[in-house]
Formats: sequence, C-alpha cells, structure tokens
Amino acid sequence: MTMTGEGTSAGAGQGSAPEAGLYGSSVGANMAAASAAELVGTTILVFAGTGVATAASLSKAVAGPSYDSLATPLAFGIALLAIVAAIGHVSGAHVNPAVTLGLAVTGKFPWRYVPTYLAAQLTGALLGALGTWIAFGTPGRDQAALAATAPAPGVGAVQALAVEAIVTFILVFVVISVATDARVPEAVAPIAVGAALTLGVFVAGPVTGGAVNPVRALGPMLVAGEFGSWWIYLVGPIVGGVVAAVVYDRFVGRAEAPA
Repeated sequence: MTMTGEGTSAGAGQGSAPEAGLYGSSVGANMAAASAAELVGTTILVFAGTGVATAASLSKAVAGPSYDSLATPLAFGIALLAIVAAIGHVSGAHVNPAVTLGLAVTGKFPWRYVPTYLAAQLTGALLGALGTWIAFGTPGRDQAALAATAPAPGVGAVQALAVEAIVTFILVFVVISVATDARVPEAVAPIAVGAALTLGVFVAGPVTGGAVNPVRALGPMLVAGEFGSWWIYLVGPIVGGVVAAVVYDRFVGRAEAPA
C-alpha cells in the first residue's frame, strides 16, 4: 500500500507510468475503469446512507426516528467499508472530494486526474440521491429532502463549518494512515475507514447532518432542491481533508519513515 509522489515533471503526461495509489491501486493505469469505480462507489455510498437516513426521517421500520438509533451512522460506515473492499484496488476508493484533494495537495495524487475523479464522484452522488427518491417516492423528497444535510436548529454557520471540518479531518487522516502504509494489514483498512466514517456521522449527525463529504451533501441537495447552507458542506470537509493530509504527510508519515 505504499504510495509515491505525484511526479509533476513536464514529461508526466499520457505516456507516463502508472503511480501507486490507495489500497494498492495504480493511478492512471486505466482512468476509464477508475472513474467508473468512483462513480459506482459514490452512488452506493450516497444511496445506502441517505436511503437509511430518509427512512429514519420518515420514521420507517428498522431505521427508527432520525438519529435516535444507530442505523444512519452504521449505514454510511458499512457502505464505505464495502466500497473500499470492492473498488479500493481499482481507483483507491476515494468516493469523497476531500480525500482526492487532500492527496493532490500533498503530491500523492496527480492534479491532472482530479477533475475526472470529482466529476465521477458528483455524478455518483446525484445517482445515489435519485435512487433514494425512487425508493421512497414523493414523501422521501418532499418531507425528508432525501436526507439533504442542514445545520440543526440553533447551530450557527461557524459551528457547523468547524464540526464538518473536524469529522472530515478524522476520516481523511485514517484513510491516508491505513491506505498508504505497507505495515497495515490489508484486511484492516476497510474496517478502519468504515469505522472512521461511522464515528464522524455519530458526532456530526445531530449537529450538521454529518455529511463528512461534499458530494454526499450536494447530491441530495441538488435532487431535492434544498440548498440551505450548501457552502458549509463544501468548505468544511475540504478544509478538514486537506489539513489531515498535510498533517499526516509532514509530521506523522515522516516520523514513521525508516531512519
């Protein structure tokens, strides 16, 4: 699972050799497959998580009242665990712009591939939200807004921004830690990443809705037509993810490097 730097020389173009990515993936080896994997993975993540959250908002069986049960955080975490195990070796299973941008800023993912990944992730989020709409129909969209995130009553913009940044910091820090160090057993990585997202939604859910991912927020917002405080879910997770990547790259990762 060891990763190399970006390789930003002028010759790093179409003919450049693939670079090591998360979970043993090869960045640039087959961008069509990687993009498809990111699209499908993000679709699954958003559909699974918002589907359960929508059921909770509508007080459906199993899910229980919104955030009064373990269902919503576990749905997101288990979905991410499954996605990492399924497509990690293909695309690195970013399924989150905060992960992609954090890796790019620290030179662990080529900037030339960032637009493709972000487009695939946003498209997947839209498809996932559409899937939730199909599953729950008009009540799911009109009453539950397809689980579009919004700050809870009494929560200000600064507080919501900080919470989203903190929980995304935790997620991205864990992702980079377990997916880039060859000493971490491969079977552990999906579990750790899924657990980190579960923790983030547990904490942030009652405060911000627990996006921990810009496209998880934007997908349902766009499909449901609910755009309140959208910028919080764009800025907060990206800032948290980039800071996490820099902290790991400059301090923790270097401390672990062999002498």
